Amino acid sequence: MTDLNSFHPEQLTETKLTWKDLILNKKTLNSVKEIEVWLNYNKTINGEWNIKNISKPGYKVLFHGPSGTGKTLAASLLGKYSKHHVYRVDLSLIVSKYIGETEKNLSKIFDNAISKGWILFFDEADALFGKRTKVRDAHDRYANQEISYLLQRIEAYPGLIILSSNFKSNLDPSFTRRLQSVVEFKLPGFKERLALWKNYFPKNIALQKTITLEKLAEKYPVTGANIVNVVRYSSLKAMSDNNKTIQKSDLLRGIKQEYKKKGKDINL
Repeated sequence: MTDLNSFHPEQLTETKLTWKDLILNKKTLNSVKEIEVWLNYNKTINGEWNIKNISKPGYKVLFHGPSGTGKTLAASLLGKYSKHHVYRVDLSLIVSKYIGETEKNLSKIFDNAISKGWILFFDEADALFGKRTKVRDAHDRYANQEISYLLQRIEAYPGLIILSSNFKSNLDPSFTRRLQSVVEFKLPGFKERLALWKNYFPKNIALQKTITLEKLAEKYPVTGANIVNVVRYSSLKAMSDNNKTIQKSDLLRGIKQEYKKKGKDINL
C-alpha cells in the first residue's frame, strides 16, 4: 500500500518567464487574463458584494489543445502574478489498483490545497476525468466511484482548478458542465510563430545572415515548445563550436529533430 505520509503526486510549478513570453492568439490570451481577474477580485465580490450566495465556490477551467501550446506556462503565470502556489498533480500517481486508496490520495491533496490556497493544475486530465466506463465488473464500478468522488471535491473547491487535456472530446460531459470556462490553446499561426522565434533567441547572439525568421515562421508550423528546443539546440551547437553566430544548418537540423519526435519527416 502507498505510504500517504511520504506520498506526494503534486509538484510545485514555477516559472521565471513573464506575461510577454506567453504568446497566444488574442482570444485565448483574453480568456486566460479573465482567470487572472477572478484570482485578483473573487474575495471582494464574494465578501463585499456577497456574490457567494448565488455562485458556486471556486473557479474551474479546462485548458485544451496540442502539447507545447502554452497550457502549463499559462497556469504558472497565473500563480506567479496572483501570488498563489501552483501545484501540478500527476494523476497517474494517484490512480491506485487498491480499492479505496485513490480517494485517500485525492483527499490528502485537496485538504492541503484548501488550507494553503493552492492553484491545482491537473495535467493530462483524461486519466481520471475521461468518459465513464460501462459497469461490467467490480473494477469498473469502483473506477466510476472514484470519478464521482473527484467531481464532488472539485465542485466544492474554493480556489482555482485548472485541468489540461490534449483532446476536449475525451472528457466526460458530466464534468465539463461543471466548468466556469473552457479555453482552447490552438497551434500558433504565422504571427504567433514569428513572435516566438523573435522572443526566444538570445539577444546577444547573432544569426547567420541567411536566416530569415519570417521564412521560418511561414514554412514550419511548429509549437512554442518546439521553438524553445530548436533555439536551445542551435545555441548549444554555436557555443560548442566557439561561435557567437547561430548557423542556419544547425537551426534546420534542430527543426528536423522536432519533426522526428512527432514521427514526421521533413525536407529542409
